[in-house]
Amino acid sequence: MSGRVVAVCIAASKGVPKEDVGVGLLVPEIGIEGDAHAGFAHRQVSLLNMEDIREMQAKLPELHPGSFAENLTVEGFDLGLLEIGHRFRVGEALLEVTQIGKECHTRCAIYHTTGDCIMPRKGIFCRVLKGGTVRRGDEVAFEAAEVASPKT
Repeated sequence: MSGRVVAVCIAASKGVPKEDVGVGLLVPEIGIEGDAHAGFAHRQVSLLNMEDIREMQAKLPELHPGSFAENLTVEGFDLGLLEIGHRFRVGEALLEVTQIGKECHTRCAIYHTTGDCIMPRKGIFCRVLKGGTVRRGDEVAFEAAEVASPKT
């Protein structure tokens, strides 16, 4: 399974949509350099499929990569097939899935406008195992099917 990076998104503060900057540096055990969510425990990098964003654009056409505060928007790489512990390469970096979806304590503006938000169901969160540069257009490829052993 492989796909490509559509957008590399960061924001200077939490709780706002991210902007596509086209290129970023993934730092091991931190996240994307310059992003407000960098260093957030096991949710260092967030990802969404462009295919899912396109479905939401039918309800709210102004949505774009980064609207759901995801760091990486990918296409052709089905994030829904990943499980906790799966590893995949994105650009020069190696990521490990640590969480699928998230609990939303407050409803975002997208939810209030459309009645739905995909990040709680479709968002994937990862830790950065091996850092490196990631650019729009880079390949995203499955690395390992086995689940990593838990840390002791």
